[in-house]
Amino acid sequence: MKLIDERQVLTQILGFLILVWALRRFAWGPLLGMLEARRKRIAGEFEEAERLKAEARDLKARYEVEIRGLEAQARERIQQAVLEGQQLAAEIRAQAQAEAAHRLERAQDEIEREREKAKEVLKQQMVALSMRAAEKILRQKLDDAAQRRLAGEFIDEVAALP
Repeated sequence: MKLIDERQVLTQILGFLILVWALRRFAWGPLLGMLEARRKRIAGEFEEAERLKAEARDLKARYEVEIRGLEAQARERIQQAVLEGQQLAAEIRAQAQAEAAHRLERAQDEIEREREKAKEVLKQQMVALSMRAAEKILRQKLDDAAQRRLAGEFIDEVAALP
């Protein structure tokens, strides 16, 4: 008796090869295809994740640039508002100074008019006084020298008036 039956070994080898061929054809092929498809899908998902990550970085960078731009615009607007405020304050100051100068000028004009009125009133009072003095003089009998002296004094007084 032989320990190894060659026919049986050959049949087993042939059966094994047919099984390997059948597995390769019907099981390994689709299984490897599914594994390959899964590997490609996973690789695609990783690529998509990387693409989305890169896109997110780009968006973040773009938003940061926009934020810096908005901050710069805000600073610029604040500076413009400050400048406008300063200009407005300067205009108000200038307007107030002009108003004060105008009021001062009007006050000086009014003072001048009041001064002229006072001079006119004083002049009228002087005329009245002169007329009373003349009336008194006429009532008294003066000699020619006294009349000349009084008339000269009166002319000197009138000439001294402003």
